[in-house]
Amino acid sequence: MAVLPEARSPRVLVILGHPRLDSFCGALAGAYEAGARAAGCEVQRLDLARLAFDPNVHLPYPRDQALEPDLARAQALIRWADHLVFVYPAWWGTLPALLKGFLDRVLTPGFAFAADDEDPSSWAKLLKGRSAHLLVTMDTPPWAYRVVYRQPGHQAMRRATLGFCGVAPTFVSTFGPVKPATAEARAQWLDRARAEALRLPGRLRRHRLRARAGAWLRLLRLQFYPMAWVAYTIGALAAARHGGVFSSRVYWLGYLCLFLMEALTVVSNEWFDQGTDRLNRHAGPFNGGSRVLADGELGPGSVRRAMLGLALALGMALAALGAALAGGPGLAAMIALAVLAAGYTVPPLKLVYRGLGELDVGLTHSFAAIFVGGLLQSGVWRDPFPWLVGLPLFLATLAAITLSALPDHEADGAVAKRTLAVLLGRRGAAWAALGFAVAAAACGVLWQRCGLFGGLSGFAAFLAVPHALLLVRAILRYLRRGAPCERIDGIMTLALTYLLWFGVIPLVGLS
Repeated sequence: MAVLPEARSPRVLVILGHPRLDSFCGALAGAYEAGARAAGCEVQRLDLARLAFDPNVHLPYPRDQALEPDLARAQALIRWADHLVFVYPAWWGTLPALLKGFLDRVLTPGFAFAADDEDPSSWAKLLKGRSAHLLVTMDTPPWAYRVVYRQPGHQAMRRATLGFCGVAPTFVSTFGPVKPATAEARAQWLDRARAEALRLPGRLRRHRLRARAGAWLRLLRLQFYPMAWVAYTIGALAAARHGGVFSSRVYWLGYLCLFLMEALTVVSNEWFDQGTDRLNRHAGPFNGGSRVLADGELGPGSVRRAMLGLALALGMALAALGAALAGGPGLAAMIALAVLAAGYTVPPLKLVYRGLGELDVGLTHSFAAIFVGGLLQSGVWRDPFPWLVGLPLFLATLAAITLSALPDHEADGAVAKRTLAVLLGRRGAAWAALGFAVAAAACGVLWQRCGLFGGLSGFAAFLAVPHALLLVRAILRYLRRGAPCERIDGIMTLALTYLLWFGVIPLVGLS
């Protein structure tokens, strides 16, 4: 993978895909090349019309067809480059045959991507770390190409070809209509191509900064924080209603501790789960971690420093909370919650490696968070409300966290991570999740009938029942397919939105 150091100028490979060297595309390629050299870039040029190669793939597997010397050199140049510039006309809406044949022969398995023979939906992108720019001429007005035809050539190159191999971002500049263009218009287009090249170093720096910021955001996995906040707020509002006291300062200090606790938990999970994440072939938005370490988007040192920094920040926030409370059971409960949350993967507890991971997540995102939120406001630890209102939320969370481990089953088993999916097998864990989901709906309805969820918001508990049925149906379909080890994003979406009912209903009822 090409990784561009901050101190080195970009290496640019300009690829002219037009079969005629004296075309306007040739002039655009020359203008970009001149601009890139003026910007201090190292530049190489590849004119496909000068290469000797067979554009057709004659064998079942492209990598089995020997590369001609010119194509072997082209692969070496692509390896060398940080930035690929393709200059070509849009013919019949897509690429010229010369460029298409070149891509068919050059972007071979083992060079541009690595296919997974066992799972066709999974592959490794071997050209990561490179960016690209498409300079495309056409006789169609660019607005019509974009609006009427939906940019088929741009989409094919940016997503299905370069994106498939890991090249990103891919910038696109469209020039047209060329045929009726005046000499003045063409000169302006050439100036524009030179200007695009001059902008390249700064553009790539900004992209690296955005990519790094995006990696940090993915590492934090902020999508999982709202439910902890909901549970904590339920406890705080319930305590205020029962005891008539609500301290805004204590509430926000407590939530700061909870937020830092959640951040420390997900970052430490990323650190201590590197082994299983690297083996995981079925990672998705709801499982398998953020993958910023496994995919090399952040270095181990950065993540380790972030983990230590979050631990320090949490310690300072707990000290501030202790000062606001002047000690007491609330602070002790918050510290215990922090230990329980971080102990999911952090030694010496490593609860998920001891078969207690699902229980840990269920407790910290339901009973424990509700209990701590109430205890900070009232100091009363014998109130039964947190345990009653938290039960359906606990069960729904258990269902979601149990399901999330199904795609990770093979990788987790390889590193002795004892999730329910590993302990019970995928079928057993899926049945357990189904039982948890049904029990959550039953508890929700029972609590509404007993008056725990009062008012109009309480009737929403009945709306969770059809949602539960949809989730049950999705799990049964998964079981009928043999409970394969694969991504289950649809089921996970149902499971995570399902647990919202048991957080939002009591939160609205107490507001």
